[in-house]
Amino acid sequence: MKYMLIHCIDESAWSDPATPRPAGLPVYTDWLHEMEGRGVLMHGHRLRDVSDATTVQVRQRELLVSDGPFAETKEQVGGYDVIDCADLDEAIEIASKHPTAWYGTIEVRPIAGEHCEDVG
Repeated sequence: MKYMLIHCIDESAWSDPATPRPAGLPVYTDWLHEMEGRGVLMHGHRLRDVSDATTVQVRQRELLVSDGPFAETKEQVGGYDVIDCADLDEAIEIASKHPTAWYGTIEVRPIAGEHCEDVG
């Protein structure tokens, strides 16, 4: 089953050089090599800072475009990985090994089927 790991971080704290990194923080390249070796990592990327985001909405047939993220939250989406694994338990185990889990949040979400009717 395919899952998307959505990496949510407090960008301001992470980009601040004065913010201490958690002791024992796993190294991303170690996670990457392990998941490639297991054959579960399909795709993934870090996203550019939220200051580069553009939000698009259509309300009452009017296009609304604004700079920055829509969500007014402390944590923002900073990247993602798409994995293909046996079940949710394996997806959680994979997410728990990612460095983001040590300083941010990883949302594990199943990916709907390839056909539109599969989307809720």
